[in-house]
Amino acid sequence: MLGPSLSIAIVLLIAVIVTLVAGIKIVPQGEEWIVERLGKFRATLKPGLNIILPYIDSVRAKMTTRDIILDVDKQEVITKDNAVIITNAVSFIKITDPKKALYGVEDFRLAIRNLIMTTLRSIIGEMTLDEALSNREMIKARLKEQIVDDVADWGITVKTVEIQDITPSPSMQEAMEQQAAAERERRAMETRAEGEKNAMILVADGKLEAAKREAQAQVKLAQASAEAIGVIGESVGEKELPAMFLLGDRYIEALKSLSDSENSKFIVYPADLQQAIAGLVGKFSGRS
Repeated sequence: MLGPSLSIAIVLLIAVIVTLVAGIKIVPQGEEWIVERLGKFRATLKPGLNIILPYIDSVRAKMTTRDIILDVDKQEVITKDNAVIITNAVSFIKITDPKKALYGVEDFRLAIRNLIMTTLRSIIGEMTLDEALSNREMIKARLKEQIVDDVADWGITVKTVEIQDITPSPSMQEAMEQQAAAERERRAMETRAEGEKNAMILVADGKLEAAKREAQAQVKLAQASAEAIGVIGESVGEKELPAMFLLGDRYIEALKSLSDSENSKFIVYPADLQQAIAGLVGKFSGRS
């Protein structure tokens, strides 16, 4: 058995060791510790070996000085034109003053999340759906600008804020798809109508041009026929035989053309072809 003196010495040794351990604090790199003395802020311990008063001083919180990734939950936001979109963000922050971060706000992570969410709703609420979907960089810049001063009061620096998603709600996406389909159908109908109109114009122009050319051909044919009749009249004069031969030849050619027609069934030649031609000559002479 140990004597009373030895027992007391062992107890004192243990007490000294415990006291030394309580008074020596080794702070790792990337952290700063907040020390309170009897419930009041005493000091901020930097990385490395630090000495505090045991049983009087105590470590209240261990604050990281590394960059903190802060996710902001998704939320529904109503735009200026009453469209519902879903958006979320991520923020990169850094504690620059651990004392303010601990005592300036109850929970700086929760406070920053709520501040980002409310500011984001306010910014998007001033924009239309198309503006919100196409101006992500502008939203990010305005968001950081509006929260940086408030967060600085808590001893925190906002390094950047990134907008992760800005998407219409499912019901809004369905409505947009229906609108896009209707717009595509409208454009297709306009294209078809324009094509049909152009085709009709081209057909009408073709018919008009054909009619003009046909009329010109008829006029030229009539002029040629008149000149031919005049030449024949001057050449034949009172001689019936050449005239009969010429008219007979034309008469036979005309009958031949009629016989070649698909619609002709029967071609009847006059019994007295010579007499018929003589009658034509008589009419021609009479007109002359």
